[in-house]
Amino acid sequence: MKIYAISIICLHLLTLVEFVMAEKKLKIGIKKRADPDKCKLKTKKGDTLHMHYTGKLEDGSEFDSSHSRNEPFVFTIGVGQVIKGWDQGLLNMCEGEKRRLVIPSDLGYGQRGAPPKIPGGATLVFEVELLTIVRKEEL
Repeated sequence: MKIYAISIICLHLLTLVEFVMAEKKLKIGIKKRADPDKCKLKTKKGDTLHMHYTGKLEDGSEFDSSHSRNEPFVFTIGVGQVIKGWDQGLLNMCEGEKRRLVIPSDLGYGQRGAPPKIPGGATLVFEVELLTIVRKEEL
């Protein structure tokens, strides 16, 4: 009887853990789609991207923006130059497309955060716009 009770408790705990983990997934919202007839090139690992973005915490407080610098952010996707949420959330984008990424802390800066603007465990919200894709072969 004890084994049965322990098994039931373990199953309930596993269900709870799965529920909590499901709430912590990357969420990608398309704000502006590119014209499918004009989108011949989509982002993939190894591409260099030129992006504009604004990063905010869940409470709406802004912690960074390329717009305020009047200069796009340039990086290579899929090689660890940016947080995991960007490496995953910016794949298969077309030039001109805009997305909203809601990134859980484990795909962002984790429990350490990025003080002083990003506390540990923070969920990040990014509004991003892909300006240019430079394919690895074109470099």
